[in-house]
Amino acid sequence: MQTRKIDIPVMADLHSKGVQPEYLLWIGCAGAYDDRYKKVARAFVKILEHLNVSYGVLGTEETCNGDPARRAGNEMLFQMQALQVIETLKRYNVRKIITICPHCYNVFKNEYPDLGGNYEVISYLVFLKEKADSGQLNLTGSGNKYATVTYHDPCYLGRANDIYDEPREIIKKLGLKLQEMERNRSFALCCGAGGAQMFKEAEKGDKEIFLERTEEALRTGASVIATACPFCMTMMTDGIKYSNAEEKVKNLDIAELIAEKLGL
Repeated sequence: MQTRKIDIPVMADLHSKGVQPEYLLWIGCAGAYDDRYKKVARAFVKILEHLNVSYGVLGTEETCNGDPARRAGNEMLFQMQALQVIETLKRYNVRKIITICPHCYNVFKNEYPDLGGNYEVISYLVFLKEKADSGQLNLTGSGNKYATVTYHDPCYLGRANDIYDEPREIIKKLGLKLQEMERNRSFALCCGAGGAQMFKEAEKGDKEIFLERTEEALRTGASVIATACPFCMTMMTDGIKYSNAEEKVKNLDIAELIAEKLGL
């Protein structure tokens, strides 16, 4: 099936026309460069278009917001990157930011204010839940082809920012059966990629964290492992491959589940 081309509004173009969108959609490094997470970004954009939301992206003006640098201990690089982003956002009078990455969400919400970057930062999960609650996003009806779903809590959404209920309520609104892992919510096991671990070699030990977590997900018997973070998606996808479970379980983002249900 041929993918329908979407004309995504870019902030510079909107600004030149005197248009001020309500939201800046922050794509993030994974959404821009990772082939798998590009599909998640595309799915969420399709939902925004479906809802006729006023938004824009920075396009080529978007740079890394510095989160990996700070997590890795390079404070100077973090501040250089953050201040550059703040200047760009100031140029377009950005007030509201929607993120599809928990790490971007956390750094904008909790760390940018220290450098003068004050915004209303919205996780795409909270945004989608509110749209579903208001009736603007209708998730009911037939079309579910998955028996059960288990949800993996990203550390920077859950423990760092207390976003636990929204993804679970979305899954239930989709008419899907949620099967929790043994460790969930605040007790959920990290995927193994947080804190800049994504970018370094594994340390000595008996077992990789992502394998431990994937095995826990597989024990639920769910046909889908739902994630809401690019790092988590990478680690879970690798875990599924290592476990030779690609034929019986999928790793899908919450946005992809919604887009698929809506036929977008």
